[in-house]
Amino acid sequence: MLIEIVILVTSVYLGLNVRFIDSLRSPINEFPDLWLSSIVFAGVIVFSMSALGMYQLQFNSRFRTILIRLMPSLALGFGLITVAFYVLPALYFGRGVLGLVFLFSALGILCVRIAFLKTSQFNLFESRVLFFGAGELAKECADLVGSGRTNHKYQIVGFVEAPNDQTCLPAKSVLPSTEALLATARRHKATEIVVSVKNRRGGGIPIKELLDCKLHGVHVTDSATFFEREACQIRVDSLQPSWLVFGNGFDQSFMRAFCKRTFDLVVSLLIAFISLPVMVLTAVLIYVEDKGPIFYKQERVGKGGKTYFVLKFRSMRNNAEAAGSPQWASKKDPRTTRIGAIIRVLRIDELPQILNVVKGEMSFVGPRPERPYFVEQLCQQIPFYDVRHSIKPGITGMAQVRYPYGASVQDAIQKLQYDLYYVKNNSLFLDMLILIDTVQVVLLGKGAR
Repeated sequence: MLIEIVILVTSVYLGLNVRFIDSLRSPINEFPDLWLSSIVFAGVIVFSMSALGMYQLQFNSRFRTILIRLMPSLALGFGLITVAFYVLPALYFGRGVLGLVFLFSALGILCVRIAFLKTSQFNLFESRVLFFGAGELAKECADLVGSGRTNHKYQIVGFVEAPNDQTCLPAKSVLPSTEALLATARRHKATEIVVSVKNRRGGGIPIKELLDCKLHGVHVTDSATFFEREACQIRVDSLQPSWLVFGNGFDQSFMRAFCKRTFDLVVSLLIAFISLPVMVLTAVLIYVEDKGPIFYKQERVGKGGKTYFVLKFRSMRNNAEAAGSPQWASKKDPRTTRIGAIIRVLRIDELPQILNVVKGEMSFVGPRPERPYFVEQLCQQIPFYDVRHSIKPGITGMAQVRYPYGASVQDAIQKLQYDLYYVKNNSLFLDMLILIDTVQVVLLGKGAR
């Protein structure tokens, strides 16, 4: 991304110089705010590319896919930059320059992506990883690497069996444990060892050998850190409470809270202003369809386990839970109205929650709040579920952009693992990334029910 930002900024200066190549005066001096124009242009294009999934880990990096995604991204960017220039005319540098800037940007991004594609084929940035453990947890780590959803490229050199750990992997991938761990790592040229053992009692972890590996330049990581780093998840099935207590993160300082609150208010009020016509139209359509209430309130669990009432556009028919107990929403839920099905896909039903954000009951980004009925069940069935209540819930969150809509306990576990990652690593930068991903989710209709 950083290289592409440099290309986009450079394209503005290059386009300006090419456009006025015959001019006797320096064209840069004619545009004193050119540096700001270039930053705005780069930000808009990166936002557009992110919104259409060009920075996703699952993004298919074939030339055809790059081209198919890049063209709509630039078209979206053109529309947004036109609006930006209309609002801030001082940043405008002319249609001729803008055309050249888009041309140079497209060529530069294509060249960078193709170069990265070619170098990845030669495994220049691939790490060689050795797993200590050959049980169920090691298999999950290997499946993650094999899925291609990791933040880095890996080549698995093998697995070393650990005491008290039942082997779940093919015998051909298990390395003999007749020599020291450092010797095995050196023989297979491993650059990292991932300790993937669930049962660590009774001398199951050779601490001295792992320390020896670390002192000789082989990076040593435990499975919890590996999943956090590569999948943006904190796995609850293999998580040790001490890892949460002594690990980094979980910033709950006053400064973080102040910045978060400021960010929430600015983003919420801005989106409320932009989406006001959409919300008015939605309210009219909901009333016209069945003459029922436009909004509905529902009790949810917020920060510290305190309950509050969330405000949403009504997307289900009246008396949707007349049977009694609360129900999970299901795919093609028969209780959903025609307008409700549309606003759920586009996430318009969530917009009234901006009022909850302004009142301080929610943040714009955070774990999605659940109903007390389900929270009580999930706290009993899922370890560390209450940790997500240490911060305010959000209108959107990491689980919403990374995992499809959940309607079961197993789905709740998967979503919790993303929520724990957010709680541990929350920052304004991460909030911005989630907002960008949310735009993509809305545009492509992922995860909605």
